[in-house]
Amino acid sequence: MDLVIDELKVFSGTAHPELTKAVCDYLDIPVGKSEAFKFANDNTFVRILENIRQRDVFIIQPTCAPVNDNLMELLIMIDACKRASAGRITAVMPYYGYGRTDKKDQPRVPITARLVADLLTAAGADRILTIDLHAGQIQGFFNIPVDELTAMPILTRYFKAKEISDLVVVAVDIGISKRARDVAESLNAPLAIIEKRRLGNHDRTEILNVIGDVHGKTALTFDDEILTGGTVVNAAKALVDAGVTEVFCCATHPVFSKEAPGIIAKSNFQEVVVTDTVPVPADKRNGKITVLSIAPLLGEAILRIHKGNSVGDLFHD
Repeated sequence: MDLVIDELKVFSGTAHPELTKAVCDYLDIPVGKSEAFKFANDNTFVRILENIRQRDVFIIQPTCAPVNDNLMELLIMIDACKRASAGRITAVMPYYGYGRTDKKDQPRVPITARLVADLLTAAGADRILTIDLHAGQIQGFFNIPVDELTAMPILTRYFKAKEISDLVVVAVDIGISKRARDVAESLNAPLAIIEKRRLGNHDRTEILNVIGDVHGKTALTFDDEILTGGTVVNAAKALVDAGVTEVFCCATHPVFSKEAPGIIAKSNFQEVVVTDTVPVPADKRNGKITVLSIAPLLGEAILRIHKGNSVGDLFHD
């Protein structure tokens, strides 16, 4: 292995060590040695167990549930690396927690996505690497470089291989329609949109209308994340009522609340395809859920950042 790669160090928080191991396997390097645990007083403690002075350090930690614990651990890991004289620190956040709170849509509410950006910068992160932010403008909340990858090619390749005839891609709400249009173009399929209304601050939505011709077609719903499963399952029901023959689902982030796998299992979906930006333990998997690995994508992006090559070229045909 050449000298440049020897200077690369990849560490894992406790949120998703399996993903870090898969990324390091792709890079053909060992996972960096560190420890993280909580004292009896619930304070998080982190220690880096090897020399990282002037090294190019990447810390992989999606801020999924428990969000606050995982976020705080990431901040403390960044601080530990900064104080150990790391040359550059990249926070690799496959899933950016608090990404939904990206604007003031009600009086007297926070913009927590911006607060998290400030915390990461104050802790000492030099750059951020993430996948499919809930809102693209979150990149602008940072004063440090942000590389946003997308899992869209991984998901579309999977469905291209199925060679589904008479396919229509369906955005589960108007906000995701631009990205859904990109999916539709990649699959050479038309686009339809589900019009929905969110009910207050609760994780519930009401389906209002299906916009587009879906009758007699196979539908593929698209969203950036699945939490309770209610939105996509209600969308699937609306599509069946509108005359689709089969319904598939794809999403980048399987956030999955406790009830989500059961709701999905009873749904109209043939298959729900997600990536492993957050861990999906065995008890949350069922016969309808397929998990695709984003480790090669993250590994290649880390390698390109480390070598000073273009990350954007990853997504050019």
